[in-house]
Amino acid sequence: RVTRPRGGINEWLLWLPVSLHQKLDYLIQLIQIYSRGRNYVPLPLENGGGSVGLASVLEADVKQIVTMARQTFEKDGPLLVVASGRDTISVASSIRRLASENVFVIQIQHPRSQLNRFDLVITPRHDFYPLTPQAQEQVPQFLHRWITPREPPDRHVFLSTAEDRFVVNFLHQILTLGALHQIDSATLRSTAAAWHDEFAPLPKPLLVVNIGWPTSHCRYGADLAKQLTAYLLNILSSCGTVRISFSSRTPEKVSKIIVKEFADNPKVYIWDGQEPNPHMGHLAWADAFVVTADSVSLISEACSTGKPVYVMGPERCKWKLSDFHKSLRERGVVRPFTGSEDIAESWSYPPLNDTAEAASQVREALAERGWR
Repeated sequence: RVTRPRGGINEWLLWLPVSLHQKLDYLIQLIQIYSRGRNYVPLPLENGGGSVGLASVLEADVKQIVTMARQTFEKDGPLLVVASGRDTISVASSIRRLASENVFVIQIQHPRSQLNRFDLVITPRHDFYPLTPQAQEQVPQFLHRWITPREPPDRHVFLSTAEDRFVVNFLHQILTLGALHQIDSATLRSTAAAWHDEFAPLPKPLLVVNIGWPTSHCRYGADLAKQLTAYLLNILSSCGTVRISFSSRTPEKVSKIIVKEFADNPKVYIWDGQEPNPHMGHLAWADAFVVTADSVSLISEACSTGKPVYVMGPERCKWKLSDFHKSLRERGVVRPFTGSEDIAESWSYPPLNDTAEAASQVREALAERGWR
């Protein structure tokens, strides 16, 4: 893991690279100790803090990882480093800079910096929305230089003629349509067996409704909850069962409206947030999905099933999230939720399989280097 300091002034320092942020936090703590006249006690930077759930996960240490890569290279070949998220960028790029001959470094999500700091970057294609003419028109000219990414996919990226997607020829970048996740056909089969006793007896068709939370690019509140409630009431007669799940970050004003309407409806089950989480069971057993437009991850997972996916509120989204929904509609994997659907009428599409396709491209890139 890579742990960023939290609390107090640290909430204003989240824009700093995590390594610099950690050092600055350590310095601030030292100053506070000396200013209060206390005895100096070393403050642990690594492998001691964090939440209980991460207690057994080591803090990423660049020097340790580089040493391991060099010591094991002759026997085991290159160390594959896969980093995800903003806070891992400086760590992953440092590992590659110090041991470029012994590692293959993959950064998931666009690092907003030079791509040549990594061996491979896997990122959703909508991350490049700022380069489109539509996006350029939405941003004042003087701000263009501050919007990332500033360069299109590099020369090593080409558009496949077999499918409307970007793939990498050698080095630097793979563009996916949606988010990476663990859902594939094998996972769905095993999950279906694990949840059989709970879901098999339910009246069909089973509609699963996943409700996320408002974001800066997809704002909504009670108005969307009321609209969603009305739409669900309209299509309830075509459903055998409806199961509704909220995110832990769903605003209370949204969840209260939906719970108030459906809490006593015998067709509707609302997950109360207690374990076990039925999300995987929902993916395996649902006949159709309704997902709020804010969550790329929830939508990507639902679209990996090949089952009907209806999106609630895509018209409220803007910027690159709007581009994401446009790409999904053009691909035929989602439809807007209008409240006039017959859930018993199914439709299908080739399931999204971004994770497996990205993994295949990683193997090809390694083979280009002579590494297997």
